[in-house]
Amino acid sequence: MTFNTSRRGFLRGVGGVTMLGAAGCCNSWCGRSDKIRLAVVGVMGKGYSDWTPMLKTGRVEIVAFCDADYTAREKAQLKLVKDGIDFDMYEVPFFTDYRKLLDSCALLGVNAMTVSTPDHVHAPVAIGAMKQGISVYVQKPLVRTLWELDYFNRTAKENGVVVQMGNQGSSLDTMRRCTEVIQSGILGDVKEVHVWTNRPVWPQGKAVADWVKGHPKGDAVRPGLNWDAWLATAAKRPFLDKYPDNADVYDPWKLGKNVYHTFTWRGFFDFGAGAFGDMACHTMNLAFRGLELGGVSDAICTMARSENNVAYPLKSIVKLTYKARESKVRPGVTLPAVTLYWYDGDEKPSAEIMPKWASTHEGQVPKTGCYIIGSKGAVLMQDDYGGKCAIALNSDKEFVDVFAHEAAKTVARSIPFRAGSAAAAGKSTVEMKGFAQGHYIEFLDAIEGKGPYYEQTHSRCFSDVEYCVPQMEGILVGCVAQRLPGKKLNWNSCTQKFDLAAANAFVKPFIRDGFGF
Repeated sequence: MTFNTSRRGFLRGVGGVTMLGAAGCCNSWCGRSDKIRLAVVGVMGKGYSDWTPMLKTGRVEIVAFCDADYTAREKAQLKLVKDGIDFDMYEVPFFTDYRKLLDSCALLGVNAMTVSTPDHVHAPVAIGAMKQGISVYVQKPLVRTLWELDYFNRTAKENGVVVQMGNQGSSLDTMRRCTEVIQSGILGDVKEVHVWTNRPVWPQGKAVADWVKGHPKGDAVRPGLNWDAWLATAAKRPFLDKYPDNADVYDPWKLGKNVYHTFTWRGFFDFGAGAFGDMACHTMNLAFRGLELGGVSDAICTMARSENNVAYPLKSIVKLTYKARESKVRPGVTLPAVTLYWYDGDEKPSAEIMPKWASTHEGQVPKTGCYIIGSKGAVLMQDDYGGKCAIALNSDKEFVDVFAHEAAKTVARSIPFRAGSAAAAGKSTVEMKGFAQGHYIEFLDAIEGKGPYYEQTHSRCFSDVEYCVPQMEGILVGCVAQRLPGKKLNWNSCTQKFDLAAANAFVKPFIRDGFGF
């Protein structure tokens, strides 16, 4: 934990907590309010866009910040001023080691936590919090490995906490409406799905692996960065700062040539889940919900470019098979097995796969999306989050917006809306500004026992463990397949094992001494 001195001259951090304990304030801060007492883990980047919407509701009191990079405190304060948010970062204890925060949660009276860290830290932080009865909002992907997923699931259920995964498109009106339409059976038997993304937009592939292997001594750790805490459970290694400008490293979004920190950790096997883990929680969302997908039986990576043993490939195609299952929405109906094709690195399904769409769109496939093919028609999601969806039945000449299609209009409403804007406009929309608010409010409502109860998740959160754990299982099985291109991997969820020893080596993460959870 960093030793912090506020601008007002009194001690925070370890000293501040100790003094409060000595003063007799047991298990909470003095002057406790009735607001949700929120601890924030991961302060800038996605973290900032997770905790500030909650702060702006006026329903939370932030009682702790944690970020391995202490400079995030000043950066966040400057951004708050720019955004017109009246909040003093220096009035709140700041930790650089999440273990110290977890040790202090009872004293701080924490009852909710945001977890917006590199993927490999999601499980240790969230599980440590849930064991203390703390509800968690965890950014996608929920965890990085299958072993962590099973552990997360058991811990959440054993402790009865509220969980919301940060696939915020789940709260879009269009996503929910299109889910209802697909669940109605309007598409007939669905056996094939295609999902694609332009990610990665960060460095990964063989050039990254070669660079890391070629610089074993590392660089000086940046001021303010607690590198040991940043590594967390991962194997110890030297810090690497930036690739030189002339390095031949894939970096299409010009992210600053960082090797690990910030954000560019995502392509490394040890820290992230690559493009699949990053985007499938969004882009597979509609198919997973609408088709009531559950157990994945097998996976094979049919194409990988620039493969290596350090970072995810630059491009890949993965085929997942989901088992036949009984519909929970339409009792007595058996849904067929589904083959789902995942494409990343700007790979896409061909226009021939969606001829009706291509014929009215100059032969073009959307740059990102999800295409669901049934015996009676198809649905096309044309963005990352489910903000724009169209449907075409076999008798239709072209795709029509899901809110405007006459047959879709006859499907009864069954999932309450949170966002409100799309339905009011009478059509789906790709307008993303502020769309995530409903997802955060839903988390806060659930903690307070408010808001609609979703029969499909048996929770007041639409991305609670009953939904997000099975979705993540298929994604993480796909991530393992990316590490073993060309190998068909059969997965047994009950035994938590593959039928190939090389794949089983990737089920559980490396956990460094002192970072067990």
